Amino acid sequence: MARKARQRISYVLPLANSPGGHRLGVNGLAVDSDRSILYSGGRDGVICAWDLDLDLKNGDFNSQNPFASPDDPKPAGGIKKAASSFRSQVQAHTHWVNDIILAQSNTALVSASSDITVKVWRPYGEDGQSATTIGLHSDYVKCLATPGPHSDWVASGGLDHKIRLWDLNGGGEKLQIAVGEDENSAKGSVYALSVRGSIMASGGPESIVRLWDPKTGKRITKFVGHTDNVRDILINQDGDTIMTASSDQTIKVWSVAAGRCMHTLTMHNDSVWSLYSDHPQLSVFYSSDRSGMVAKTDVRGNSDMDEGLSVAVAQEHEGVDKVVVAGNYLWTATSSSSINRWKDVDTSFEIQAPESPRQNRVASLVSMSKMPSPPPDEEAKKGTEQNKKIPFASVLRISNTAPITISKIRDSEAGAAFSGRKPSEAIIETDPGIIQPYYSLPEETIEGQNGLIKHVMLNDRKRVLTLDTAGEVMLWDLLKGVPVQSFGKRHLEDVTPEVNTMESVANWCGVDTRTGRLAVILEENYCFDAELYADELTLDETIPFREDQRINLGKWVLRYLFGSLIDEEIKRDEAYRASVLATAHGSSGFRRENAPHSLQLPIQRANGWQQDHDNDASVITPKPTNGFHYPAITPGLAIGVATPAIVPPNHGTNVQNHLPSTAEEGSHLETTKSHLSNPRSSGDYFSSAPPPIAAGKSSETTNPAEPEALPQSPTEHDKDGKGGSLFGKKFRMNFPKKLGRSSVEVKPIVVDDKSEESDKSSEREDKIVEDNFYGIVQKIRNDYDEQLLTNPSSPLPTGINPSLPNETPVLKPPPFTTVIIQEDRPDSGGVADLYRGTVNSVGKDADVIEKTAPMWLGDLLLRNQIPYKDTVKVSFILQPFQDLLPSIASTDGNSRLNANRMLRAKKILAYVAERIEPQPEHPDPNALKPEEYLDLYCHDQLVPHTMTLATLRAHVWKTGGDVILYYKSNGRRPDLESKLANPPAAEPVVSNGVSSEQS
Repeated sequence: MARKARQRISYVLPLANSPGGHRLGVNGLAVDSDRSILYSGGRDGVICAWDLDLDLKNGDFNSQNPFASPDDPKPAGGIKKAASSFRSQVQAHTHWVNDIILAQSNTALVSASSDITVKVWRPYGEDGQSATTIGLHSDYVKCLATPGPHSDWVASGGLDHKIRLWDLNGGGEKLQIAVGEDENSAKGSVYALSVRGSIMASGGPESIVRLWDPKTGKRITKFVGHTDNVRDILINQDGDTIMTASSDQTIKVWSVAAGRCMHTLTMHNDSVWSLYSDHPQLSVFYSSDRSGMVAKTDVRGNSDMDEGLSVAVAQEHEGVDKVVVAGNYLWTATSSSSINRWKDVDTSFEIQAPESPRQNRVASLVSMSKMPSPPPDEEAKKGTEQNKKIPFASVLRISNTAPITISKIRDSEAGAAFSGRKPSEAIIETDPGIIQPYYSLPEETIEGQNGLIKHVMLNDRKRVLTLDTAGEVMLWDLLKGVPVQSFGKRHLEDVTPEVNTMESVANWCGVDTRTGRLAVILEENYCFDAELYADELTLDETIPFREDQRINLGKWVLRYLFGSLIDEEIKRDEAYRASVLATAHGSSGFRRENAPHSLQLPIQRANGWQQDHDNDASVITPKPTNGFHYPAITPGLAIGVATPAIVPPNHGTNVQNHLPSTAEEGSHLETTKSHLSNPRSSGDYFSSAPPPIAAGKSSETTNPAEPEALPQSPTEHDKDGKGGSLFGKKFRMNFPKKLGRSSVEVKPIVVDDKSEESDKSSEREDKIVEDNFYGIVQKIRNDYDEQLLTNPSSPLPTGINPSLPNETPVLKPPPFTTVIIQEDRPDSGGVADLYRGTVNSVGKDADVIEKTAPMWLGDLLLRNQIPYKDTVKVSFILQPFQDLLPSIASTDGNSRLNANRMLRAKKILAYVAERIEPQPEHPDPNALKPEEYLDLYCHDQLVPHTMTLATLRAHVWKTGGDVILYYKSNGRRPDLESKLANPPAAEPVVSNGVSSEQS
């Protein structure tokens, strides 16, 4: 059976309310001329639609009123300029959108993304609020192509060396082409793609242009000539001419029939990134480059391309990734979140003659006049008949071998004087100098928004600093999902030290800002690793926590991200229990009198004990419900209320996967064990075991009525014949072989009772559950069926037991926080979205989540169980400062200890206090606590009582090896140092079943 792909949960924190638009750069553009709508795809994974309010069907420059004059009176309201407005948007992808294209008569917008998906958005369909995945690559998808505006299929190319053809009507993949496979080449990434008729062309970093048959996938031929990455491709209507743009700063025109390059155009001085043409023969085309220049080239009516005209239309501040044209306008996409609209240039205009030196001198004298001239109106200047000329500085040399023709210059004196030829033959052999674009400013800018571009996770692992495109630094709370403080426009590195704390918390989530928003990723193998102490929280409501109670961060966040889903599942569970009870009671009349309902099998509880049905509130049950009490312990620590939950070896049917250890658990602290191993079953959470006491007294540590006691399994109770000292009885400083981290944490089953399992095997083997969230629902319902078979007349208590506020205090994440369920696709090399919704909608989407969410999420939300994992420990050596107090070392002098990384310093001092002086049988409630008269030092620094071992090691010790700690009296107990004469004897040090090392 194939292993199920790993799944993860992500949530995206919403930004401040603002108008729609992109928050990062724009990579793709497409125009629907019929509806006057512009579509844009951005690096934030968003696809936006914009109403242009323009007539794009008529692109004739001569359609303007021939009798219009700039001297005509203007309308009363002035000239109304078309203003683009936001229409709609969809968060289609979780990574950059690299390309978009319209298909199926402009009703379908297809997008390609770095999240390895190809999606289609139908803004006019029933599901116009979401995009549907039509296919997957195994690497970034870079480009798209379609044979025509009414086509029902698209082609996509990516970095996985594949070209895939997709059916837009739900037919899936039609064809797959392995680029470079027939050439035995390891390369073949596709950056450019174009389809027209029976020819498809692709290009990439190999500098090779390959032609394919889109019907069969066979390669037709290839063109070699570029010296760098091929970035864009155009094919003419007849399919016999191909135009390619490359990072080698050239545009090449290829003849399919001749099989060679016919022209090399060099009007750009930087990498050419984009091409656009709606001319059937590509006689008029637009190009853009990395420097930001947009050029229009017109070769109509010329027998040779070198005789055509190329004009610099506009100059952007960043490289232009995409240029599209419709009507008399063109739009440019750059690394900015804004989109600029430019007026097109009529290449039928005459070229303005270059200024002579005499004209330059006159211009200089005019510029020196004391009377300032009014600023020219660019639109009026270019709108008059006498000024309808293209400035000579805007003309580009179309190729290295072509002169810049000025045959359109009508000033015979200027033309003849410059070249000595007839005006119609005048040419310029020299470089025109600095290029000046025809337009210096765009006609309109579609404003984008500010997005996050950088982040820093703080030491507490619950706050993040971010930097946005406007330079503003913001502090976020990952637990509440909201920004908490703005620091204005400052350097991120300057703000970080001001808000960071000296803590060391395990990594429980991943954070990224690649889509301009703050996304938090939770994976099963580490999202439950981090905990914080409840007394460090700032809550709106007062909740009575146990002493030193710790809260699991991943569990806490997930509990309230899916809060409405839990409510929905509880409602469904109530309805199901009512229905099965009605069925059971209704069918009881058909039973034979005195017939047994089923085999009377012993009920196996999650903790391995037979529960007393007369006492449902037993604290031994680790599966709390709303009517049950919690054990008076805190999971994961073996001190007092911070004692680890000793998970019994038998858990019935509640099976959990045993996760692999994380890198943090693989540290040498777990492997540097002493050779003085002791086969005892358990020991103190540090190392040393307390002196033995009578076996009868050991039962005090398992008495449920004692709030400080640990629940012990029967197996451990039988084999542990020894108890502990007075401190051990109170705090029970024992680490089991494997430590749990939650009162309801589930350990992998070790079945010892074969007969009990075999009795149930025949009944259970047919009850196969799905490996998803719904599988937990099935398990709960199977338990109902078994209970009804055992005792159909008894009430049916709910099997859904979510965590309560005293374990996970109430959080209120913003309702529009995006929730995503993703799955690793090893065969595709990426991550695919299985579900996307919001905190508000997860309850309504229960059916979808049940089928897509992982089983471990169902266990957490419905049964309050998290996957079992070994506890991470820290090894340290504990010694008296200058031997002023008795030593706690064992008889062999070993003082090396081992404890949970979350153990606080005050618990270490409590351990010391027990060892250096006998504890009274009746403690004085007003006596000083150990942390009040003892201090702990590391590297000559006083250790705060609430500091954990993990923080101490990371921020105070700061080196490898065992942490060395010193304890001393602070003077509040002067009688303490007098006990040095006769220190109590100690047994060999034991930690986690292994003797401590010789220090």
